[in-house]
Amino acid sequence: MYPRLFSIPAFKLLSWNLGPFTLHTYGVLLALAFVAGLWIAGRQAKKAKLDADKVTDLAVYVLIAGLIGAKIALLIVEWNYYSKNLKELFSLLQSGGVFYGGLIAAFPVAWWYVRKSGLPGWRAADALAPGVVLGQAIGRLGCFAAGCCFGKASSLPWAVTFRDLYAARAVGTPMDTPLHPSQLYESAAAFVILGILLAIAKRKSFDGQVALSYVVLYSVARFGLEFLRGDTARGSVFGGALSTSQAIAIVLVLGALALYPKARRSGGPPAATAATPEPAV
Repeated sequence: MYPRLFSIPAFKLLSWNLGPFTLHTYGVLLALAFVAGLWIAGRQAKKAKLDADKVTDLAVYVLIAGLIGAKIALLIVEWNYYSKNLKELFSLLQSGGVFYGGLIAAFPVAWWYVRKSGLPGWRAADALAPGVVLGQAIGRLGCFAAGCCFGKASSLPWAVTFRDLYAARAVGTPMDTPLHPSQLYESAAAFVILGILLAIAKRKSFDGQVALSYVVLYSVARFGLEFLRGDTARGSVFGGALSTSQAIAIVLVLGALALYPKARRSGGPPAATAATPEPAV
């Protein structure tokens, strides 16, 4: 666990007092996740014969909405804590938040921008989905470096032990206790899902198939991985039987399955493979 890439102590330059300055690994990997997600979304947009600039703008709007939604969701889930510790509200600016909160917030923003820009909604969603899951895969590596989103205690050979007191103070990571590397589990699952989505994109039979497949695959993976999570900033429902993320995963899977036949009927053949009439001779 390396929560800090490097730190510069306070120093004086001319008449100004500068520092201290710390470059956090999580922030660097999060920035890399955003850039990588935008890059692959642009590539997928070109393959789908979409305006790559519009899809990139859509990705940026979705990103901003996702960041805000994730932090609002964390505030809701941990309301009992933040309502009693108002000074800690500023810590939300440093936390990643709850991913599902960001995903839910991104839906209406994406719908608004698609209507505003004239992009075909399902096809744009298909172009965006691989970028989202690639961002998740890299972002979870940042979580591992920071020590957040940690797993439950484990005796497995690949269990990890965190020893950085900086992370313990910042995110409450248990020290000197072998834990499931839940962050790496989710990162690996996201990379696998990325490969599946790219394969589906090459052979999809209708617009919307990639996006809906992403929702189902990630939700199923997240539902299972939640059983191995040990951090408490996740909320619970049904008397603690399920975490908040598991409940949302169930709703998203049911919603995606309900939308699947509608998308199949209305999506039509994808632009890249749709049949074109033969020129008249």
